Amino acid sequence: MRALVVTAVGAESDSVLTGLTPHPDSPGPEPRTLPGGYLITRRDLPGIAFDVLVGGVGPAAAAAGTATALALAEYGLVVSAGIGGGFAPAAPVGSLVVADAIVAADLGAQTPDGFVDVASLGFGRSVHLPPVELAARAAEATGALLAPVLTVSTVTGTADGAAALAARHPMAGAEAMEGFGVAEAASAHGLPVLEVRAVSNAVGPRDRTAWRIGDALAALAEGFRVLGPVLANWGERLEQHRGRS
Repeated sequence: MRALVVTAVGAESDSVLTGLTPHPDSPGPEPRTLPGGYLITRRDLPGIAFDVLVGGVGPAAAAAGTATALALAEYGLVVSAGIGGGFAPAAPVGSLVVADAIVAADLGAQTPDGFVDVASLGFGRSVHLPPVELAARAAEATGALLAPVLTVSTVTGTADGAAALAARHPMAGAEAMEGFGVAEAASAHGLPVLEVRAVSNAVGPRDRTAWRIGDALAALAEGFRVLGPVLANWGERLEQHRGRS
């Protein structure tokens, strides 16, 4: 199977590639540049090949970058990966969250009665669901929290904003800015999607002195070191199932 992993920025891509490189002395091919200027790097593991794409920040950029890559090669799985904010206490700094739902948390309308998501407005969907078995296996293997991951265009920076978001999504584990965009592009190509987030800060008041980006990037690398064989096994089982169908 061939999987596309989409990150927002180069530091996240580097961490994913570190996790997917079993022999650092022979790291593999150099990045290629796709139309639009997107950098993509390949790593091959037993039973699976990964293309790691730097897709840009935010849902629109992520959707555009993902769609570009998907138009140029055949894939069996798309993964949105990177760092993000965690909802305390369930997702502390340095931990991993695997999405059991990828939610467009601020796509909709504000009304006198509160926020109404785009699906409730009748203008599309606001949730993508990763394959249940795959998400569960990924979370178990990495020790991650299995919970909804919220996609926002503006990250939460106040206590009131965090409380409002948690009230609308009480089971949420993390927030980030790209997952729903990646999932939209994957869905357009009929592909399953997974989201993996390493927590760099707590969702709430913006305090950069409390961020632990280095710890989160290290957790992301370790997570993908474990995830490589898990995704390969899932892909093999999927192909066997399709062969019997």
